Amino acid sequence: MNTSYRKPLPGTDLDYYDTQAAVDAISPGAYSKLPYSSRVYAENLVRRCEPAKLTDSLKQIIERKRDLDFPWYPARVVCHDILGQTALVDLAGLRDAIADKGGDPSKVNPVVPTQLIVDHSLAVEHAGFEKDAFEKNRAIEDRRNEDRFHFINWTKTAFKNIDVIQPGNGIMHQINLEKMSPVVQSRDGVAFPDTLVGTDSHTPHVDALGVIAIGVGGLEAESVMLGRPSYMRLPDIVGVELMGKRQSGITATDIVLAITEFLRNEKVVSTYLEFYGEGAANLTLGDRATISNMTPEFGATAAMFYIDDKTIDYLKLTGRDDSQVKLVETYAKQSGLWADSLKDAEYERVLRFDLSSVGRNIAGPSNPHRRVSTSDLAVKGISGVVENEEGLMPDGACIIAAITSCTNTSNPRNVIAAGLLARNANAKGLTRKPWVKTSLAPGSKAVQLYLEDANLLPELEALGFGIVGFACTTCNGMSGALDPVIQKEVIERDLYTTAVLSGNRNFDGRIHPYAKQAFLASPPLVVAYAIAGTIRFDIEKDSLGIDSDGNEITLKDIWPSDEEIDAVIAKSVKPEQFRKVYEPMFDIKVEYGTDNDPQYDWRPQSTYIRRPPYWEGALAGERAMKGMRPLAVLGDNITTDHLSPSNAIMLDSAAGAYLDKMGLPEVDFNSYATHRGDHLTAQRATFANPKLFNEMVTLLGKNGEVEVKQGSFARIEPEGQESRMWEAIETYMERKQPLIIIAGADYGQGSSRDWAAKGVRLAGVEVIVAEGFERIHRTNLVGMGVLPLEFTNGDNRHTYQIDGTETYDVFGERTPGAALTVVMTRKNGERVEIPVKCRLDTAEEVSIYEAGGILQRFAQDFLASSVE
Repeated sequence: MNTSYRKPLPGTDLDYYDTQAAVDAISPGAYSKLPYSSRVYAENLVRRCEPAKLTDSLKQIIERKRDLDFPWYPARVVCHDILGQTALVDLAGLRDAIADKGGDPSKVNPVVPTQLIVDHSLAVEHAGFEKDAFEKNRAIEDRRNEDRFHFINWTKTAFKNIDVIQPGNGIMHQINLEKMSPVVQSRDGVAFPDTLVGTDSHTPHVDALGVIAIGVGGLEAESVMLGRPSYMRLPDIVGVELMGKRQSGITATDIVLAITEFLRNEKVVSTYLEFYGEGAANLTLGDRATISNMTPEFGATAAMFYIDDKTIDYLKLTGRDDSQVKLVETYAKQSGLWADSLKDAEYERVLRFDLSSVGRNIAGPSNPHRRVSTSDLAVKGISGVVENEEGLMPDGACIIAAITSCTNTSNPRNVIAAGLLARNANAKGLTRKPWVKTSLAPGSKAVQLYLEDANLLPELEALGFGIVGFACTTCNGMSGALDPVIQKEVIERDLYTTAVLSGNRNFDGRIHPYAKQAFLASPPLVVAYAIAGTIRFDIEKDSLGIDSDGNEITLKDIWPSDEEIDAVIAKSVKPEQFRKVYEPMFDIKVEYGTDNDPQYDWRPQSTYIRRPPYWEGALAGERAMKGMRPLAVLGDNITTDHLSPSNAIMLDSAAGAYLDKMGLPEVDFNSYATHRGDHLTAQRATFANPKLFNEMVTLLGKNGEVEVKQGSFARIEPEGQESRMWEAIETYMERKQPLIIIAGADYGQGSSRDWAAKGVRLAGVEVIVAEGFERIHRTNLVGMGVLPLEFTNGDNRHTYQIDGTETYDVFGERTPGAALTVVMTRKNGERVEIPVKCRLDTAEEVSIYEAGGILQRFAQDFLASSVE
């Protein structure tokens, strides 16, 4: 540590590290020009970097160089139960591997404080119009996940530095925003900025508080947990000046959907965004959090806001201790993290967005950046004439309408707006359509308290939006089963059916197997669509019903005013509600070591938790990268949902057949996500998405043209035999055939899903060649020992007429950004050299890759240090 910069923090009994002094000592006046994120990273270096390396590392930030790695030590790790559980299963397996080599397994512990929140496993089996839906859904969650929860509860006492928030309490991001993030940490007498990594791509939710919070895969989180620094290069930091004020009646959801479209078009992939300006200053913290939450939908890594009076107001509103609130303000002003201290900050690139330009929006189908103005629904072909027989569902029927996701339920304005719209709709006698499965799943129990205080929860319940859980639910694909009668009609009539949700993801196949497409909308619009009953409805113009005087009711007749929303918030959202929820939740203390067995007693018949295989067999061997055959040839925008879906497991899937064989009743198959602690189930999810297009598998279309066949299909080579994807994987595994994947642009979009990398590695994939990779998925691939390579010179799979019959070899030294050569051998023996770029981006990534993956790297280092 660089103690020469450690100084007393005025007005406190704490010290802090004077980063401005350290930076200006190298380059006088440089600190005042640094962006917010650069200041936080510089502080981390001044406090944690080896003194001999400090100057060179700070120069990377000051001079905005990107040619050397510098270490980052996040203050904590936050996990949800799916990736958090799989990360801890890996650590339990690592303990076994260490013990097998003669090491002490009890020494394998998270070094960094780790918080695990169980929020991803509750399914909406009972809808919001059912009595006691929350209690019924929780009982099902406990029954289905007994193996998982048994393991998670073991980790509480078996590992040091782990806190667990039990199921039924809320969503990790909302709990993080409302309670867990202190904004400024104080440890060992030192105050410093709160920073974290989280095992979910929406971890940047708390960027709204001025906290650098990065979504990572479970593998990278494991590395940070175990005390390894996250090596990085200075990111591209883009200033986003928000101008103007929102129009009346426009929600934060409308704003964020417009910003998502704008930023995707501006190509901000992997950048850090910093929002500032008059528009940012006028946004509530809840509105800022709605924007920051959608960071992965922008394609960015972070979406920061400065610390200012709105931050302080929010910390008070959510019941933080007065002393902590005072520390945040004192530290931010002293250290240059207060908004007024950033007036001279310089950005290499500045984008400008006018909030007053935003109208009412939805997004879809299929992508969150596919924005559609509600005034253009007819023009865009979404709404239209709805013709249906009496008693039957219409075309475009909304079979699911869900107020869900931390994106929106952490913003009181959005939730209150939905409650007021419901009240107005009830007063006019409007009802939901009977085929719409409605649900309300807040990310925090505080939401229930302020809705009850405002007397709005009964209004929502009257329209079918009763509370079904405090969890991710529909946004994570956990929307539960449909009424069998409705499902039967959907199948028999082959209906075009949809879902409308206030979430952040609407990829094909994610929300529900029988919802062909999904649309994102604000909470009040979700309620309106439940009344309309179909996406073919022109939500701004069409009649929602007839009032008692015979007049048509349209959206404007029930939409609440901004003044009314603000008045309800001022009266009914209170600090004591947050204290009532969070104080008992975080007062539970569990002592490490009360479970004396440092190794988990694996349950051999479990389909949820199984000892991982990453130190055994082929995974422990050399990757030859010779004679590889393509498992799949894929197009652009392949998501982690394509690679490893999270939705419900169907009986006719490979995973379903396996669970059936294991004796699990179909009603309790649960989701792919919940089984990721068992590699035998989880690997059967690889490319199991029914919306997949593997270009190796084609058919003749209606017009006699060759089309790519949709579904989880592959072609086994060299026979040229079409099969289900899992059957192809099994065949190649038996042959010990090394595999490769060829793909288009933006490979690995979406959730930070480590099984999207684990699944392909277990299948035998050694290399992926794509036009480009999404950040989190690329790091997960490296963490599993899969080599990511990029086409160069604007080339792609079409340039080389790749059809999947070829074999591939890789040549060249694997160093950061190196030029390598892929030699493709066609079926006729022709050899083609393809120049590619090595996407091992740092020396640390090379080290991890060469070891075979992050777990192998740690095991090797741990055993080596034990010998020393």
